[in-house]
Amino acid sequence: MLSFEDNRIASEVFGQFDQHLALLEQRLGVEAVAHGNHLTISGAPEATTIAANVVAELEERAQKGKSVTLGDVDGALRMETSRLTPERREHIAPAGGYREVSTRKRAIVARTPAQNDYMAALEEADLVFGTGPAGTGKTYLAVAQAASLLERGHVDRIVLSRPAVEAGERLGFLPGDMKEKVDPYLRPLYDALYDMIPGDQVERHLQSGTIEIAPLAFMRGRTLSNAVVILDEAQNTTRMQMKMFLTRLGENGRMVVTGDPSQIDLPRGEQSGLIEALGLLKGVDGVSIIEFSAADVVRHPLVQRIVDAYDRAASQAQAGKAEPRAGDASKQ
Repeated sequence: MLSFEDNRIASEVFGQFDQHLALLEQRLGVEAVAHGNHLTISGAPEATTIAANVVAELEERAQKGKSVTLGDVDGALRMETSRLTPERREHIAPAGGYREVSTRKRAIVARTPAQNDYMAALEEADLVFGTGPAGTGKTYLAVAQAASLLERGHVDRIVLSRPAVEAGERLGFLPGDMKEKVDPYLRPLYDALYDMIPGDQVERHLQSGTIEIAPLAFMRGRTLSNAVVILDEAQNTTRMQMKMFLTRLGENGRMVVTGDPSQIDLPRGEQSGLIEALGLLKGVDGVSIIEFSAADVVRHPLVQRIVDAYDRAASQAQAGKAEPRAGDASKQ
């Protein structure tokens, strides 16, 4: 039985209508029953140990005055269960805990081992590639790190970019001026910014140029110094576009390139600049490459299951192509 001296802490840990405990029960197959400020967890030994560790982590968060959300419970569960996976043991964060980046509006803590590695790379490397499926936090964490560096005075500006309209930059047919043409394609970057920085400050930074959001074509011919430069949806860059972008890095500059190699929208036969760059720059000093998987999806739990389903279908299709067709053996 676990006990909490402060009823407020217990309430934060249990969640409204004990919804946090319900998530523990659903994921681990345990029974978690609250009696006032006491909690009893029963079930398989391994599962109850994980549940107790999660509760302890949530209690520590609540004691620091931070709110506890379902997302925090989900993240703690992922961290604890990942400790039991041998191939991920080398990625487990040190005893001091998982990395955290603080911005004006919130503090963001890594929820998975891969996110922890990514946040470390964002802090230390000049060029970081984050690849993997949707929902793994690639762009969100990069924007958080950029906002933090700007607030701490480590850089003078943030430049956010992504290819527009399937990497072809074909914007002429859209109505409005250039800003109105490209805004729909850059909206995810705006959303992340407003999560990190108060809205009025975002607007001032956009007007002053401290924060710039532009399509990839606008990067040509520039040198970006004292800035964090983020390229999102990089799987839809061509080889020449990627080379152009990477060579914009200036003095005291940081670059982050994010993308999902399984979601390439380039015309058939056109090689993705992201795929080429990952191969060419692997092992280069100052470059860090972090690969996310479906296990790192931190959106709605259904998103992870959707990604898994598509991955299985892709693997089966690939296996089918590799199998010899009937009658092939007789032709050999």
